[in-house]
Amino acid sequence: MKQKRCGKMIRSIALIAASILLVFSGSAVSAAAAEEAESEKTVTLRVCNWEEYIDLGDWDEEETIDLESGDIIGENSMVEDFEEWYYETYGIRVKVEYSTFGTNEDLYNMLTLGDVFDLVCPSEYMIMKLMAENELVPLSEEFFDTEIPENYYSRGVSPYIRRIFEEKKINGEPWGDYAAGYMWGVTGIVYNPEEVDKEDTRTWDILNNPDYYRQVTIKDNVRDSYFAAVGALKSDLLTSEEFRNAPDYKQRLEDEMNDVSPETIALVQDYLQSVKDNAYSFETDSGKADMITGKVLANLQWSGDAVYTMDQADEDDFTLNFAVPDEVTNIYFDGWVMLKRGVENDPARQHAAEAFINFNSRPDNVIRNMYYIGYTSVITGGEEDSRIFEYADWCYGAEEDEEDTVEYPLGYFFTGNSDDEDYVITAPAEQMDRQLYAQYPPEDVLARSSIMTYFDQEKNDVINQMWINVRCFNIHKIPLWAWLITAAVLAGCLAWWIIKKRDRDYE
Repeated sequence: MKQKRCGKMIRSIALIAASILLVFSGSAVSAAAAEEAESEKTVTLRVCNWEEYIDLGDWDEEETIDLESGDIIGENSMVEDFEEWYYETYGIRVKVEYSTFGTNEDLYNMLTLGDVFDLVCPSEYMIMKLMAENELVPLSEEFFDTEIPENYYSRGVSPYIRRIFEEKKINGEPWGDYAAGYMWGVTGIVYNPEEVDKEDTRTWDILNNPDYYRQVTIKDNVRDSYFAAVGALKSDLLTSEEFRNAPDYKQRLEDEMNDVSPETIALVQDYLQSVKDNAYSFETDSGKADMITGKVLANLQWSGDAVYTMDQADEDDFTLNFAVPDEVTNIYFDGWVMLKRGVENDPARQHAAEAFINFNSRPDNVIRNMYYIGYTSVITGGEEDSRIFEYADWCYGAEEDEEDTVEYPLGYFFTGNSDDEDYVITAPAEQMDRQLYAQYPPEDVLARSSIMTYFDQEKNDVINQMWINVRCFNIHKIPLWAWLITAAVLAGCLAWWIIKKRDRDYE
């Protein structure tokens, strides 16, 4: 009996174990199935943006932006917060694969070599190029529906920016059908006011001014350097009353600044080769540090980087200023566009891409990005949200007891009305040469601004060859002795050829 009881117990244990195993197996299968189902719902969004061009979070508590409307702080990265927000808002998980690039040309080369992204953030001339090459997917009709609360971009984009995006067209289609603005600004000169005469910063020719030999830097990319060179070379024309007062001034200015005639290219090459001799360096990012450490006295700079540079210098009790030359300035835009090779025929991915744009256009996130990178967002927040203007006043508004102040109108940007008294900052007078001036350029600066248009392949090849000549070979630096040796060699070859020819004639 005892043996039978043991046998029964063993069988019972075996049955229980089998049942437990079955339950756990079923649970494992269910968990795996659930995990697979969840995986199927996850949307992978491939984003490529400029380096250091989005809030990465991890702010210190003292960095909290304490506005009247509430505190703002970046605890997590914008990408992580987007992934969480997207799931909470739409019930679908999204995984962002985030990459970066250094220049517009770098991005274009990445795409040419086969890298696939859904959403990228190039500058205006590269947006135009990608539109012309039929590489982009238009934004959806839903994206522009201002009745949808989550459409922060369409509900909050600056009327000034919106107008430009609607007026500028490629192949008859407005930029705004394909691109949503991200950041914008102008180009100018960051300079040390203790060492550089402000009058010298009123012209792009400061880059070639021998008074600042080896103490200026210029951008290490063909488009920005070409633009500055044209501004310097055509200074007399661009500042003439006749030119400025022409009824089609803005179009003529754009034509002049994007002139790639053989004569202009030759002049630009000679000019930039001269600048190369005068400059401390051609740079993309190091100019900021070189200004802060005092290695250089003046730097061709994008206004967003100018703000960052002046902020960092202030921390070291070292004052730097920003100026926009009288001839012209480049008004630039960086904007989000969706690539065909990424989102085409994939509604879920396109929805996530447009949601990423909108999340970065939410006013609190706009402020986080602006604070983190120093650039100016195209977003105002619209009539319903005043936080972005509050933030501008928080950054640049004068203290109550300050006496040397100026009234700085921003209505043109926030409402489209230059005389809007609700959008005026009472700022310290020094800000007319500093961060506020760079972050929100006054209307007289914007009046002499021009965009860089895209060049077709033939024109690109020509100016790229010019750039290679500038960066790799400078005819002006060839010493006299090299010219003499070259002349002697050529003379010897010519004499040899004459002697040989004469001998053949005698035969």
